[in-house]
Amino acid sequence: MEAALVSAVTGALKPVVEKLAALLGDKYKRFKGVRKDIKSLTHELAAIDAFLMRMSEEEDPDVQDKVWMNEVRELSYDMEDCIDDFMLSVDDKDAKPASFIEKMKHSLGKLGKMKARRRIGNQIHDLKKQITDVADRNQRYKTHQAYASTKNATVDTRSLAIFVHASKLVGIDEPKAEIIKLLIEEDKHAPMQQQPKIVSVVGPGGMGKTTIANQVYQELNGQFKCRAFLSVSRNPNIINILRTILSQVSNQCYGNTEEGSMQQLIMNINQFLLDKRYFVVIDDIWDVDTWDVIKHAFPMNNCSSRVITTTRIIDVAETCRSSFNGHVYNIRPLDIVRSRQLFRKRLFNSKENCPSYLEDISDQILEKCAGLPLAIIAISGLLANTERREDLWDQVKDSIGRALVRNHIIEGMMKILSLNYFDLPPQLKTCLLYVSIWPEDSIIRKKDLIRRWIAEGIIHKEGSYTIHEIGEVCFTELLNRNLIQPVNTNDYSEVNSCRVHDMILDFIISKSIEENFVTLLGVPTLTIGTQSKIVRRLSLEVSKQGYSTLPTKGLVLSHVRSLNVPQTYDEIPSLEDFRHLRVLELKNCNRLKGHHLENILRFFQLRYLSLKHTIICELPEQIGRLKCLEILDLRDTEVKELPASIVNLGKLSHLFVDHGVKFPDGIVNMQALETLKGVSLQAAI
Repeated sequence: MEAALVSAVTGALKPVVEKLAALLGDKYKRFKGVRKDIKSLTHELAAIDAFLMRMSEEEDPDVQDKVWMNEVRELSYDMEDCIDDFMLSVDDKDAKPASFIEKMKHSLGKLGKMKARRRIGNQIHDLKKQITDVADRNQRYKTHQAYASTKNATVDTRSLAIFVHASKLVGIDEPKAEIIKLLIEEDKHAPMQQQPKIVSVVGPGGMGKTTIANQVYQELNGQFKCRAFLSVSRNPNIINILRTILSQVSNQCYGNTEEGSMQQLIMNINQFLLDKRYFVVIDDIWDVDTWDVIKHAFPMNNCSSRVITTTRIIDVAETCRSSFNGHVYNIRPLDIVRSRQLFRKRLFNSKENCPSYLEDISDQILEKCAGLPLAIIAISGLLANTERREDLWDQVKDSIGRALVRNHIIEGMMKILSLNYFDLPPQLKTCLLYVSIWPEDSIIRKKDLIRRWIAEGIIHKEGSYTIHEIGEVCFTELLNRNLIQPVNTNDYSEVNSCRVHDMILDFIISKSIEENFVTLLGVPTLTIGTQSKIVRRLSLEVSKQGYSTLPTKGLVLSHVRSLNVPQTYDEIPSLEDFRHLRVLELKNCNRLKGHHLENILRFFQLRYLSLKHTIICELPEQIGRLKCLEILDLRDTEVKELPASIVNLGKLSHLFVDHGVKFPDGIVNMQALETLKGVSLQAAI
């Protein structure tokens, strides 16, 4: 049985349902007192999980539904922790006592466990009541249907891009000229009367794809008898799209286009354009299936027709290009000169220069915007309402990538970036949110990211694919959607590491806080909402002021699943409270000492432990009791010999050590090992 997925949307609901099913098995049949509650809970949670998955597709869910989703998600984490405690108490077997004293201790221990099991049984009963109460309360105050009918529609600001006057645009002349050249240049190997040619423009949200495509359209459309410009969007109505195309190319009123089947509309458009020269811009295509329908409307005539498509997704761009004779045009960020030009045009009038005392901080802000026009426009709009003081602009600069101070312009930018997120399947949404654990400007190694996904239960083996192959697919898909940026590649052009644009990171962090997915401590003050007091994943970061101690007052740490301590943190947090840790990342933590690991036995759910680049010289012997540990990284430490108990780690699949580390007898019997890195043959024998 594969591990169930942990999700940012549904929390641990799927693992809980799976574990509840296990509790109904023969192994736990003697615990009759909780079986009835478990059966009831299983059915209730399976239905809730299905409902939450549907709700996760809504970009702007009803406020009450949102509150209910948050309550259920938080309860699911508590449920899994409770069930894990129960299973541990049942599965924990002691050695047979030999002496009278040991028998007495054993009897007292069993009595303690019986009390613990009874307490946990009561907790399961309470959890069942809580989930029922939450569902009943939501139903009792349900007003979604009535509310939805009066809710104002959100304006898609991208649709307004085509109305921006060319005089207000910056940095479009070069890409505009390049796209026109690709469209009009003759194919030397084809006759003058050419078949349709296509240019598919691809790039992240906010890069100005719609604006540039519109400028090209305005420049060339007069040369074509039939022309159309339309946006597809993330949830397209194909019939409406086809009617819009027919209306524009035939120059007739939309209302006069006959409503009919999709096939009939495609035939009507195709027949109309069969002997005509057409120019069509299909803006904002989100998936291959949509294009596979629309493309059939355009005949392969010999009239030198032209098509432009825009998309955020590389695979979609390639599919569009392959449909006709064409090219993929990767839109580029603005360089620093054009970034300054756009920035200053938005902030200063034509007779005014940027004050010299703001030049350096302006360039630092532009560096964070990384040439993204939408980001530059949004930040300049924010600064336009900020006093022209270096310290205040510096605060705005520090907030980029760390939950920005909001105004309506920033919110508009976030709305555009959110489209990428809501188009993701649930698993990829969670994979993306997990990136918020890494500090701003981090270079994230692909292998590290995939291993963390595995340890958290975000991805699992599917069919004939290994779990790591699934991780590769998820990583590649985030690249394909321009949500992460490639940094380093290997000799085979495979991406080894990535980073996240500060603006996208800003959105990811905001969403992570909203879903209580990650709690960030030590960063500049987060201004969106309030981080939950109950912490699920804790990432500690060193602030600009050098503050690097753990401000945990008022936080509940007993349910933390992931703990990340950075290199320069002055204070290693006490690990006593972190009973339900799955991931412990102490890489580069130069203050880590052996005594910090004394309580490691408490982490009975620990799956990932990284002590890489620390001065730890030995592992506690109890490490062999971490039955769930799958990944252990001891590279660049002072560890010279592994404890004998390590052979008891039956689930350990990846072990990383330095050359020369001495292994105990029995290492060859560790059947789950897939990776044994840094091991010399002599050391392992």
